[in-house]
Amino acid sequence: MIVVALVSCLLFSLAITPFVIKFAVKIGAVDQPDFNRKVHQKVMPRIGGIAIYLSFLVGIMIIRPDNELLIPILIGSLVIILTGLLDDLFQLTPKIKLVGQSLAAAIVILGGIQVEFINLPFGGVLEFGVLSIPITVLWIIGITNAINFIDGLDGLSAGVSLIGIMTIGFMSLLMGDMFVLSISVILCGSILGFLPYNFYPAKIFMGDTGALFLGFMIAVVSLLGFKNVTVISLIIPVIILGVPISDTLFAIIRRKVNRQPISAPDRSHLHHCLLNLGYTHKQTVIVIYAISTLFGLIAIIFSQATIWGGIILIGVVILAIELFVESIGLIGKEYRPILKLIGGEKDK
Repeated sequence: MIVVALVSCLLFSLAITPFVIKFAVKIGAVDQPDFNRKVHQKVMPRIGGIAIYLSFLVGIMIIRPDNELLIPILIGSLVIILTGLLDDLFQLTPKIKLVGQSLAAAIVILGGIQVEFINLPFGGVLEFGVLSIPITVLWIIGITNAINFIDGLDGLSAGVSLIGIMTIGFMSLLMGDMFVLSISVILCGSILGFLPYNFYPAKIFMGDTGALFLGFMIAVVSLLGFKNVTVISLIIPVIILGVPISDTLFAIIRRKVNRQPISAPDRSHLHHCLLNLGYTHKQTVIVIYAISTLFGLIAIIFSQATIWGGIILIGVVILAIELFVESIGLIGKEYRPILKLIGGEKDK
């Protein structure tokens, strides 16, 4: 049944996306070029997320997962889809979008999805208590926006989301969690059918409609797969989503350093930096796909490691990320503390 759902979602998404393209153009749901922020140079339809969402619903109807958490997930996803669609149509303010995201998060939390405690690696349990709800809300909103932030090149956000969901699905298979596996497979099929229209040169963008939906679903599915376990296991979804999380984190740092609002757009994201280094549009997307796949493999290795092995691996990953960030100028061209230390350079 899972294979049937995968193929059905893929084919449905593949078939319906051309109609979504025509519908987007007809109602004026298009993305205009913006040379201060965006890479594309022509008007593009931008509500492709509708195709992904409808395909997701088709998969749900085929598999019909028997789990009490399904209803709050569906209601929350509907709220997030409407939020993204309204933003694509009317350019909502960040505060209004945050309200929509918070409402979607609240729905799944009321439905029973939240991180209540973690088992500490050297013994004992850390109860979150009253902090359980705000921690869960922050996770859902943070991941939702992280996926949205990297939606800057053709096929980038969709592909990175696909790789992250595939990793979560594979690990849920190892853990025997059929509900998470079912949701992951449905999402994978829906994205795979959409990608041929979204990969460079794109015929349609998924817009906030798709980016917010995928970010929300990844946040929720990762909570389902890794909640209430150990500190080590809690780190796994962070590794899986290493690209969007690190890009978002360094964007916040960069804007704080430059005394800009956190929500202020710029052309210094990971994909911009790679483009500035001379990579083509397609090459940049493929490089980021490769990095995302590497993070996924690291997460799988990490899940099988001992406590000390996991700690060492995390240390190596953090150092590698820092060196990469400095080498491509993700925070700023002058931010190179470790590279300067290694090279014996002195700050000017």
